[in-house]
Amino acid sequence: MATIGAAEKADFHTVLAASGRSPEIPESADVYGWLIGNWEVEVCHYRGVDVSSRGLKGEAHFGWVLEGRAVQDVWIMPRRSERTLGSDKTLNMYGTTLRHWDPAIQAWRITWNNPVTGHREEQIGRWSDKNIVQLGARSDGTLTRWTFTEITSDSFHWLGETLTADGKTWKIEGEFRATRTA
Repeated sequence: MATIGAAEKADFHTVLAASGRSPEIPESADVYGWLIGNWEVEVCHYRGVDVSSRGLKGEAHFGWVLEGRAVQDVWIMPRRSERTLGSDKTLNMYGTTLRHWDPAIQAWRITWNNPVTGHREEQIGRWSDKNIVQLGARSDGTLTRWTFTEITSDSFHWLGETLTADGKTWKIEGEFRATRTA
């Protein structure tokens, strides 16, 4: 059995990381590649609460992984420099999203996990005009919508919403404004 580079020793991060998008993903389908890099995050809403007056900051880091077939991120709040063992769990996030292109549905499959709180989401993401919209449903049937909007090369606005019981109204659960740092 032939393997590619099986004899090479490498650390986990080297094996996970990729230098860019796989040629298997068409350039026109590259919804998330613009995010690659590091971001400072201003927290406006978290867990359905308006926290904009509190000056909460976080960080987000995005990179190509799995031979360029996926984009993975890490969202951290509070920032690593401000984290303590006693951090308030209601305002604590250290989670990761894995997004991979699925040519069968012509969209991205997304899985988010925040082990701090046990929050998990699965969604499907694609372009919708100038925004990226990710739609999913929680295990209890609650519909979710996460949107990247106001996208520039150095900033974006992110909204996390749930559909209320009336089936028409979206309620903000999370809201972040991000600025590129690298």
